[in-house]
Parts: sequence; structure tokens; C-alpha cells
Amino acid sequence: MVYKRFKIVCITRVILLVGSMYLFLHLLLRTQLYATLLIVAILAIYQIYALIAYVDKTNRDLSRFLHAIKHTDFSQSFTGTGLGSSFRELNAAFSDVIEQFRKARSEKEVHYRYLQTVVQHVGIGLISFKPDGEVGLINTAAKRLLRVTHLKNIASLQSSYPRLVETLPRMKSGERALIKTEDKNEPQQLAIFATELKLREQRFTLVSLQNIQSELEEKEMEAWQNLIRVLTHEIMNSVTPIASLASTVNKLLVDAHGGPKIGEQIGPEIVSDIREASDTIQKRSDGLLHFVEAYRRLTKIPKPEFGIVPVAQLFNQVQQLMRSQISENAVSFRARVEPESLELTADPRLIEQVLINLLLNALQAVHQRPDAAIELAARLDERSRVLIQVIDNGPGIIPEVLDKIFIPFFTTKQDGSGIGLSLSRQIMRLHRGAIHASSVPGVRTEMTLRF
Repeated sequence: MVYKRFKIVCITRVILLVGSMYLFLHLLLRTQLYATLLIVAILAIYQIYALIAYVDKTNRDLSRFLHAIKHTDFSQSFTGTGLGSSFRELNAAFSDVIEQFRKARSEKEVHYRYLQTVVQHVGIGLISFKPDGEVGLINTAAKRLLRVTHLKNIASLQSSYPRLVETLPRMKSGERALIKTEDKNEPQQLAIFATELKLREQRFTLVSLQNIQSELEEKEMEAWQNLIRVLTHEIMNSVTPIASLASTVNKLLVDAHGGPKIGEQIGPEIVSDIREASDTIQKRSDGLLHFVEAYRRLTKIPKPEFGIVPVAQLFNQVQQLMRSQISENAVSFRARVEPESLELTADPRLIEQVLINLLLNALQAVHQRPDAAIELAARLDERSRVLIQVIDNGPGIIPEVLDKIFIPFFTTKQDGSGIGLSLSRQIMRLHRGAIHASSVPGVRTEMTLRF
């Protein structure tokens, strides 16, 4: 319709222009009306100008319309004031198309913001990067996990996460990896999954990052608990009747006055040997029962009764309980809380038990050291979590042993049971926290509780 009216208007204007030219020639050749001739000439020139302007205006509007679409400039408006109904319809059509594009762009932006919000709030870290390592997307979870505020290239993580920087560029679509790292003495197990995608002929690698350290520790502790539960049950069932029978034999061999009942029948030497053997069996059976009972504690930790606990008060209670051991070992002891008003949500009884275990280990580590020193410190870490440390200047722990000290039954002490640190880890797991160790052999050892 627009183009049909445009054609009619153009034909009409051409006819009028031809008529004006014919009239001009007629007046010029056959009359002496020069004033009229001048007026007709001016009218003809105006009609030529108007026709050209009419056509150019349409072309300019069409060109402006196409450029607006090309550059997604939807602020353009088209009006045909004073140029006829065909221009008004054409400009209305332009404006309608622009409005449709504006709505489509608005919907696209809404969906983009929605996806950005989802990506930024998802709990798993996401990083998208090009083959050269340039990062196109990193969400809040990944920033929090890697402790960065922004990331332009994954090579920037070289100093903090060298294994991660080495692994990411080599990962293919659908490949998984598990990387163990340590960030400021806090161990991390990063589970990584990669997928490749192509956008505008540019290849990207999208990886998801998740720290599964706590989940691994929880499953490990659960597996140990199940094993201990089965072992203690079977051992108790086997040892208990042995201890009972040994006790019965002793009673048969000894009368109320301490003399042998059947000594005259089998002789005093044989009775003595039997009694000695039965005593040994009973003692070893009782020892095994106590040993098993100690490990059963790992599976019977009471549920924490949470409350708000001032850390300074907690330290004072622990220091009072450990005062005699500290004095006997002539250890320089220091307790420090920053700030003094620091509080945590925990079960004070269970946390006291953990701190006592750690302090006893520290006392054993610095035993007979001339400059023995132990420090009990509390503060907030970089993520505003409560952090408690037991620090000693003992001989330290070698790296080969450091990864094993929380395993049940593992101990480096001759009289150790191997359950103290395992018990402490389980208590911290019940508090949704973590315990880990760091050591510089011959310098210092730090046991850290994070809540």
C-alpha cells in the first residue's frame, strides 16, 4: 500500500511538472507575458525540487531505518509531517518494525539478566575461558572458591594454584579431574568437570569447580565408623566369653582361703601354671575390651548442643583444666583472642575436649625441650570464619605423616591409641567445621580449627 501510494504521488507530481513545463514553453514562444512566464518558471523549478526532495526523503528514511537495525539503535523515530499520507504510513511502518525490534531486544536482555543471575547465584564455581586462557565468564562461587575479585586470564592463578593452571587448558569436553590444593594452609579437593562450546566461531571451555574436601572427609569418617562398628562388635563378641571363662578358671583354682582346691589331685606346680595362664588370658582380654571400648567412642559422639560461646571464656576453662600439666612440663603458655569479644556457635563441652586433645599432643611434642612454648590463638580468617589454632615449637611432623594423622588407629606414639585426632575431626564435622594440620619440621606445628 505504501509503495502504491508513493507511485501515484510520483506520477501526479511528474504530470504537474510536465504541465508546468508545457505552459512555460507556450508562454515563452507565443506570448509577451513575462511576469506570468517568471511565475510559471519558478513553479516548475519548485516542482522539480519537491519531487527530488520527496524521493530523497524516502531514501534517507529507509537508509536511516536500516542503519538503526544494523547498529541496534532503537531510539530512532520516523515522522512524515507535511509530506503526505504515504510518508506517514511508511514512517509508521518503520516505527512499528523498530518497536518490534526494541521489544525483542528487551526480552533478550531480560533473559540475559536472568541467566546471569542464575549463574552468579549457583553454588558451583563456573569459569569460561578461550584457548589462550582469556576468561570470558567467572561466577561468584568461583571467585569465592579461588579468592579473587576478578580474573582476566587463568594464568593469573599460577602463584596460588599451579596445578589448576596446568590442568585446565588440557581438559577436553566431558573430562573430569580431581586436584588437591592448599590455600593459606586450608586443604582443598577441587572436583573439575569440563565441556567445550563454540560461540560466533570462537571456541570456549566451560569448567565447573567444586571443593569436595568436606564431603570426602565426611564419607571417609563414615566409612571408618562403619568399619569400627563392625570390628568392635565382632571383637567384643569373641573376647567377652574368653575373659569370662578365664575368670571362672581362676575361681575354680583358688578357694576362699587362697589355697588350691584341686592342688592335691594335679599338683601345685601345674595349678600355678594354669593360674598364671588364666591370669594372663584374663588381663589380655580385659585389655582388649578396654581397647575396643576406646574405639567405640568414635561411633558414639553425642549430638552437639549448640550455643553462643565467648572464645575467651572457652580458653579460660581449658587453661584451668590444663594448668597442672603445663606447670609440670615448664612450658611457656600463651592464650590470645582477637578481638576479645570473639564468639562462636558450638557445643562448649565437645570443643573443650578437642582443645584438650590438641594441647596434650602439643605438650608431648615439646616435652624436655628447653624453650618449650605453646600458643592457643583465636581470630577471624579472611572469610570472617572463627579460627582457633594450637601452635607449638616441637619437632614438627614430616610431610609423609601429615596426611595420615587424622586416620583412625594411626599414631606415631608408642603408647598412643590413634583416636584423639580422629575424634577431634569428627567433632568438628558435627559442628560443620574442619580441622587440619600444618608443620615445618624442627620449627613449629599448627593445628587449626575452622568453624
